[in-house]
Amino acid sequence: MKKLINNPRDVVVESLTGLVRMNPGLRLLEGSRTVVEARASERGRVAVLSGGGAGHEPAHAGFVGAGMLTGAVSGEVFTSPSVDDILAGIRAVDSGAGVLLIVKSYTGDRLNFGLAAELARADGIDVRMVVVADDVALAGSSDHAGHRGIAGTVLVHKIAGAAAAAGQDLDAAARVAQSAADALATMGVALGSCTVPAAGSPSFELGEDEVEWGLGIHGEQGVERSALLTATEAVDRLLSACLAVGRIPDAGRVALLVNNLGGSSAMEISLVADAALTWLRERGLDVVRAWSGTFLTAMEMEGVSLSLLAVDDRLVELLDAPVQTSAWPALSGRVNTEPFLAVPPAEAFGLEGPALAGPGWRVLEDVLQALRDAEPELTAMDQQVGDGDLGHSLDRGARAVLQEQASLPCRPDLLLRRVSAVARKSIGGTSGPLYAVFLLKASAALAGIEQPASADWARALAAGQRGIQDLGGASPGDRTMLDALAPAAEAFAGAGSEPLPVALRAAADAARAGAEATADMAPRRGRSSYAGDRVKGHLDPGAWAVYLWLDAAARAAVCD
Repeated sequence: MKKLINNPRDVVVESLTGLVRMNPGLRLLEGSRTVVEARASERGRVAVLSGGGAGHEPAHAGFVGAGMLTGAVSGEVFTSPSVDDILAGIRAVDSGAGVLLIVKSYTGDRLNFGLAAELARADGIDVRMVVVADDVALAGSSDHAGHRGIAGTVLVHKIAGAAAAAGQDLDAAARVAQSAADALATMGVALGSCTVPAAGSPSFELGEDEVEWGLGIHGEQGVERSALLTATEAVDRLLSACLAVGRIPDAGRVALLVNNLGGSSAMEISLVADAALTWLRERGLDVVRAWSGTFLTAMEMEGVSLSLLAVDDRLVELLDAPVQTSAWPALSGRVNTEPFLAVPPAEAFGLEGPALAGPGWRVLEDVLQALRDAEPELTAMDQQVGDGDLGHSLDRGARAVLQEQASLPCRPDLLLRRVSAVARKSIGGTSGPLYAVFLLKASAALAGIEQPASADWARALAAGQRGIQDLGGASPGDRTMLDALAPAAEAFAGAGSEPLPVALRAAADAARAGAEATADMAPRRGRSSYAGDRVKGHLDPGAWAVYLWLDAAARAAVCD
């Protein structure tokens, strides 16, 4: 596993130093791994101190700041901080009102924070300790050590920090923090492991179709391994486990924390958040606050944990209290109960005048059928030089226009405008907007003309070409569809005094010659430009498609 670090022995101190240098309100205690508020000892209020091993970033130091943690003590990666560092942290943040320790229920953390608390009390510092054991993965276990403190601990940080900032004394702040810890449930699932910098290899291996359930935050394996589930199925299992332990009342009010374990994408986290909100609503729980993001991680582990906190008005008020930290979200956490906005009405395309029929429809039908028939050829060509979607895209657009036959107007400008709208909505990739603007500009060139002559159609073709150039930024010679369309427009204009079948044939022949010439061109635009010289010898599929529909139009015009 590659990591952007210097010496593995220095990652924790260097990381904390970088965090503090980016936050003027923080300080790093010299000779330790403890981050504190710059003026913590001057505030005269209860101080809230937490911490644990490194590797959980942004926890714990990312939550140090006004309204949340007064300080955070870090150990090495996935290693509890030393008693001496914790004791130094307690002394650094104490301002006379006492220190509240928020400790995750891992044996090393409980022992080291507990001993540091005893030593601080011996020095005359009033200390309380709240242990968070929100992990429900081992809810049926008789071994209390299995009930670990994981991502839900961040919610206890928030509540304890807000209570202290509001001026509550040490006993009151400890009581409200303990009540939150007792009403908290978290469960996680991982799609992959993580790598401790000093180890250099993953702590466990998962197959491509496997996930790990109920794991902790130190890279350890979970309680069960299973096949990969959908996000909705995973959410069902995670939240069902959270509710099964009895900490969350039925139909009660809850806060939700959707936590990225470190390596999942923002897209996945938002998708899981949506599924979780839906799941909870369907089961009658009132989600009054919800946050999603990266709060407490296991290095780069791919996966997510879900935390539920049963809340009352008092806890909601503390969750809503302002904070100034680098890692707590700026959003309020209020759930949007009206997430959707109605789309403004699209342009209405009722039939304007007579419907397209007779020779006009037969020409259009032949053009569309030619594109449909050419799908395999165009797909194969595009796979050689691009992403392989051109044939499918044009086939999809042709089918969409064919389905609109009854609503297609006879007048050419209205017809082209209607086909442009269909192309815009049905043709994917870059072809959709290019053909849409081509048809839209051609329509404008024919505005009000009931029976266009060859010269009118020539102007329309040229206008469409300019529209593509303006929108796409390409020019003839760049190895694009313009290398067929530009010579076709020129040939059409040159035959503008000829009957339409003759002018169309001239345009089609010029398009073919232009398309064939692309085999020797260097690509400067479009997907082909990413392939470089590998496209040499292959025709540009977009240019060939222009020839195909012009050829079909020319043949159909002769028949009619």
